[in-house]
Amino acid sequence: MNRVLPIWLALGLMTGCAAPEPAGPRFLGVETALLEGDLVQFDVAVAGTDDPTVAEEYAACAAAQYALIRGQGFTRRVRVNTTQEGGTWRADAVYTISSDLPRGRATLDAAVKVADCGASGFPTV
Repeated sequence: MNRVLPIWLALGLMTGCAAPEPAGPRFLGVETALLEGDLVQFDVAVAGTDDPTVAEEYAACAAAQYALIRGQGFTRRVRVNTTQEGGTWRADAVYTISSDLPRGRATLDAAVKVADCGASGFPTV
């Protein structure tokens, strides 16, 4: 049987073109370390974005999921440092986790945050 290929497919096959990479951020993983007491450090990496806040949000999602895994309901951001190397944003973030709402302005309800992360396409731990 003789088949006719669409012109875009035929040209792609003739020139050896690969399929384009998906647009948007690529989440490259999370490393977690318990520092002391209720302090937890999250090192995350994200490629495919020019926005450092994507890495910060990725760390917040990881912190919220970590709190839930540990049976805690809340997190509070202590600090977040972002750097960029070769097109990859990295965030070094420290959060507290607790069963009660902590004092401060950078607090998150872990269950609400995890749901928001899922709806926004951010992975959790």
